[in-house]
Amino acid sequence: MLGWFPGHMNKARRQIKEVLPEIDVVIEVLDARLPYSSANPMLAELTRHKPVLKILSRADLADPERTAEWVAYFDAQENMRALAVTTTNTRELKKIPKLCHELAGAVRADRDVRVMVMGIPNVGKSTLINGLAGRKIAKTGNEPAVTKRQQKVRIDGRVALTDTPGVLWPKIEDQASAYRLAATGAIRDTAIEYADVAIVTSAELAKRYPEALTERYKLKELPPYAAPEIPHDIDADGPKKPDFLAIAGFDGNAILKDIAARRGGLRPGGAVDLHRGAEVLLHELRDGKLGRLTLETPADIPPPPVQNDEDNQALSDA
Repeated sequence: MLGWFPGHMNKARRQIKEVLPEIDVVIEVLDARLPYSSANPMLAELTRHKPVLKILSRADLADPERTAEWVAYFDAQENMRALAVTTTNTRELKKIPKLCHELAGAVRADRDVRVMVMGIPNVGKSTLINGLAGRKIAKTGNEPAVTKRQQKVRIDGRVALTDTPGVLWPKIEDQASAYRLAATGAIRDTAIEYADVAIVTSAELAKRYPEALTERYKLKELPPYAAPEIPHDIDADGPKKPDFLAIAGFDGNAILKDIAARRGGLRPGGAVDLHRGAEVLLHELRDGKLGRLTLETPADIPPPPVQNDEDNQALSDA
């Protein structure tokens, strides 16, 4: 479980709460490769009474069949629409103002639809803003948390956008989500042990895209799937949670060793440099060199926690 809350993110949260009453529609930018994991539950709570347009960015890097599943999933939710885009493709972005007007409903003729753009760091939010504006308004970068303050811009189609800093949540409870976010670079490479991220990612790719993995790295074969009979637990604050490294199902360590050995990680004496293998796998995954891949589907969304009688009583007393 990861925990942090930098000062500028705490400030951004307060600013979002202050501005939201004036907002007609919220755009939440998600990574199309992990639409569940890249959605901030804190933002969902803040915006639960607002119409939401889910923008699945980097659709050119994601599996198109899985992306269609996610769009259908979001479109089925009340007061919500979804659109998969490549944020550098301005023709695809032209659909966004119309969708914002449809979600906003009746708005006075003398003013624009007011839209707030949200998302965690490094999901393509600033690139989206620049594409909609037709000029460079928001600073972009491949490191998390580039935007540090709110920015406002008016775009064609009578839409006024408010950009917000990328906001991470105080704790990432779902360990699978933490590893997927780390794999795509949404959280800093120092947040989780680099080789561990690559080991888990290797196992995930073996499960979801075995051909892409074997073809890219010329692997003769993958280790057999062998789910443990009893999942291991990790120590964490609160209830113990399954150890994602232990229950991945494939031997990601063996896969990563094979990748490292074939890509310059074989050292004198036969030792294998796992860090070298991790660099190769994660950089190439992020650059789309393994093909169009998606790391989760709607079926991977964990069920909501079961509330006990005390929780229900607390809610009724609130």
